[in-house]
Amino acid sequence: MSKTSSLSGRKRNERVAAYIFTVPAMFLLFAFLVVPILYTVYYSLFQYQIVRPDNITFIGFKNYLKLFTDDDFWLALRNTVYFTVFVVPFQCILALALAMLVSSKFRGVAIFRTMYFSPQLTSMVVISILWTVLYNSNPNTGLINSLLTSLGMEPINFLTNSKTAMNSIIFMSGWQGAGYQMMIFLAGLQGIPRDQYEAASVDGASKVQQFLYITLPGLKGTIKYVVMITMIQAMKLFTQPYVMTQGGPKNSTKTLVYYIYTQGFQQGNFGYACAVAAVFFVIVVIMSLSMKKLIAETN
Repeated sequence: MSKTSSLSGRKRNERVAAYIFTVPAMFLLFAFLVVPILYTVYYSLFQYQIVRPDNITFIGFKNYLKLFTDDDFWLALRNTVYFTVFVVPFQCILALALAMLVSSKFRGVAIFRTMYFSPQLTSMVVISILWTVLYNSNPNTGLINSLLTSLGMEPINFLTNSKTAMNSIIFMSGWQGAGYQMMIFLAGLQGIPRDQYEAASVDGASKVQQFLYITLPGLKGTIKYVVMITMIQAMKLFTQPYVMTQGGPKNSTKTLVYYIYTQGFQQGNFGYACAVAAVFFVIVVIMSLSMKKLIAETN
């Protein structure tokens, strides 16, 4: 047997092995992603009440027509976009700052890394309950307001005021999620050659100049990835409003995912909830592709 045929046979065997190992993942992807999406689109064309599962009526695109004239839908979309626009830069900047801090060599740095990442290891429900206590407007029970009143300041209605509720959730969410992005940034920082900083230091470059001309260009790919995944996660905001505010006050924290939940499982409008979910999926895809195109243009 010739050497060429032996190599081609080996490549063929490797290709077959690759397909064999890929099939289980593709099956799970199809079963838990593609099939639910298809079913969501299918049921969005029906008037389907969960309380009356035997009464399913095909209504075509009426759920979508209702959706685009639904003020609550547009309010939920506006709240979701507001949260995304503010939490993404806040969380990414905080994560980068923490990554640069823990990348420094000082005693006990491993402890700091564990502390900053630990919120990621805690359930978001637990985190939300904890911050609900911290945000409590009663100075006797709310730790933050207790500190403010001890300093002679007026207590703040963090979660009971429509002007501050979403901002309070943004701050808490940025704090909770920064640990994960910090680890990604930390890996990116470790990939930047140290001799670049040493050469810049010899040339008299300041820390700010090193950050602008070495750190940021070296993290360009990492920053793109972190911004993308943070934006997608932000669009799926649900747990924090559900636990902390139940979408209030005055629907100021009602997001699209929370709206889908209330329509589908609280009010029983399953068909309409599927229509909202289908439109939400399209919005996320469009925003992701737009972000990807914008990032590509910055190269």
